[in-house]
Amino acid sequence: MNEETIKALLEAVKEGSCTPQEALGQLKELPFEDLGFARLDHHRGLRTGQSEVIFCQGKQPEQIISILRHLGAKSKNVLATRLIPEHADLILPHFPQAQYDPLARCLLLCPLEEPTIPGKILIMTAGTADLPVAREAWITARYMGHEVDTIYDVGVAGIHRLLAQRETMDSAEVLIVVAGMEGALASVVGGLVEQPVIAVPTSVGYGAHFQGLAALLSMLNSCASGIGVVNIDNGFGAASLASTIIHRISKHHLRGAST
Repeated sequence: MNEETIKALLEAVKEGSCTPQEALGQLKELPFEDLGFARLDHHRGLRTGQSEVIFCQGKQPEQIISILRHLGAKSKNVLATRLIPEHADLILPHFPQAQYDPLARCLLLCPLEEPTIPGKILIMTAGTADLPVAREAWITARYMGHEVDTIYDVGVAGIHRLLAQRETMDSAEVLIVVAGMEGALASVVGGLVEQPVIAVPTSVGYGAHFQGLAALLSMLNSCASGIGVVNIDNGFGAASLASTIIHRISKHHLRGAST
């Protein structure tokens, strides 16, 4: 549950379309619901602004199905990440409205709605091989209600491709830069813009790349200011951080407008 669903429930009680006892039944499982193999944090959206997301890696299909059903009973939409296609084939028949993106390995219980939160997130990739991570970030950001723009394949090996995108870069509130190999794109972007840059190293590269460690260390040691770094291949984490930043910006603007 989040603020929106709680307000809707209270309005229903006020209007008489929902009895206090029925409302109590919906609220009784806050803050969490114990499924035995998982404890679902229904209170997270109300507490942090971001509802619980299912991390599917290591979970069995029947466990994911159960979690989707219980979270879906209390949320308008549910996001599941790191869902491999073999498991998605077993899960999708149980949820006819669900949408699955095999590139991102993400499942949405319901179709995405139009963006509702002011402020754009821009996702950039160094190369086409970084698209799976970028796509996970895109789906996560859109799930969280944001407008998202993308620029793909603008790595430093052909830096003129990046410099031609200055107008698009300037239009975003937060930039997510996804890069493998040596991860240099994050430093270059950080030296061009004034907005926060969230760098995502990917496990794309040759042997000395060490499955993303080289890009991670390069991003952590960037000489450009204003760059934050998330874990290797963590498109979800990058989008979550970008969402938090934009929410704080929006709340600051609202406070300023009300004074």
